[in-house]
Amino acid sequence: MKKHTKSLQRTMTSRHIMMMALGGSIGAGLFKGSSAAIDTAGPAVVLAYLIGGIILLFIMQGLAEMAVQNSGARTFRDLVQSVLGVFPAYFLDWIYWKMWVLNIAAEAVVAAIFLQYWFSETPIWVLALLVSVAVTVVNLLSVKIFAETEYWLALIKISVIVIFILAGILLLFASFGHHVAPSFSNLTGHGGFFPNGSTGLITAMLVVIYSYGGTEIIGVTLAETKNPEKVVPKAVRSTLTRIIAFYIFPFFIIVGLIPWDKVNGVNESPFVMVFQLIGIPGADHVMNAVILLAIISSMNSGLYGSSRVLYTQAVDGRVPKIFAQLSSKKVPVYSILMCTASLYAGVLISIFAGSQTFNYLMGSLGYTVLFIWLIIAFAHLKSRKGTEKLSGYYVKWFPYTTWVAIIALLAILVGIIMTTSLIITGVTLGIYLLISLTYVIRRDTLTSVQRIGA
Repeated sequence: MKKHTKSLQRTMTSRHIMMMALGGSIGAGLFKGSSAAIDTAGPAVVLAYLIGGIILLFIMQGLAEMAVQNSGARTFRDLVQSVLGVFPAYFLDWIYWKMWVLNIAAEAVVAAIFLQYWFSETPIWVLALLVSVAVTVVNLLSVKIFAETEYWLALIKISVIVIFILAGILLLFASFGHHVAPSFSNLTGHGGFFPNGSTGLITAMLVVIYSYGGTEIIGVTLAETKNPEKVVPKAVRSTLTRIIAFYIFPFFIIVGLIPWDKVNGVNESPFVMVFQLIGIPGADHVMNAVILLAIISSMNSGLYGSSRVLYTQAVDGRVPKIFAQLSSKKVPVYSILMCTASLYAGVLISIFAGSQTFNYLMGSLGYTVLFIWLIIAFAHLKSRKGTEKLSGYYVKWFPYTTWVAIIALLAILVGIIMTTSLIITGVTLGIYLLISLTYVIRRDTLTSVQRIGA
């Protein structure tokens, strides 16, 4: 293989990064994590996702504004480092990388679970291995081919979610054949709208934050996006409305059609359960196939995001230079291969843990998304300090929106700590302390790299 060390190519457009953000956030968190969220919060899960969506809106507005003001940034690490300094940017980079490599491992197992809908006798680890190889091959192709693949994968699942919403509304309010329309009865029955009280709502926020995580991948595409100062704000605006709609409406339909205490504990996704209610032969198989494509799409976005973080670290001299080498297709091949190692680690774990692998990883991932959002929010606050007038895109109602997001995230953090397993919290804290320790050890080198870069 020839060595190519030239820079990444700006071949991604608004439609590419919009669909990538949708691909990154509409994955296992929606189709598999939905069961856990509903089991925890009951019908109040709709409110949980609305709160999470509003917080996401405020965070992404801040990210878009910083991208406009710093058009030379390659990833959101550059945006954060320019205002908060080296350590917050270093910490953000590595927890973001950790988030995606764990997430793609978890989603490989989830993809295998949905494949077992058809291949029930095949071990999960075998199916997870096949999915992992397919995702690796797609990412080693050119960025343009990858972006087009991701675009169409995301478009397919979004189209089916729209069909799901329309069919769900029909099932909710129209009776036909043996189907009796439940209307709003399931929202208030079976223990009420808050069957597990406020504790259930708070606990569900961990799944909510994890589910929405991935949208911020827009901030990783800066180096490969044409005219990022124009494209990113447009992508943020269009993406957020779709993400919120594609979570809140489906959850409303699920808890409206199916008693919340009957959702968890079954192998298939709640989405498949709803399509079974439609009564059309093969509808559940179609939905299962779309869910599988959706999860592979999310894995694609995750592998892209983690490999680009590693690539920029190598370009800046923070990790071995081999990870900065580009293939003839202009993709960071060694960074991609390094990140795919987590996929195969997930395959090995699934040999022993099976379908529980996803649940073990999801808790730590929720913490990580929360901290990523907090760092972006604090960076946005400081980026506006002393600035009287901004050109181009700017956030209305600043600083109130950013402060609301920060206060809400801190409140959710306290609630999650109080309601989450000590093992998950302890492992996550250990990872964060390890990242901080590596910074302390390498502080002088990292600071000199920043001065040279400046």
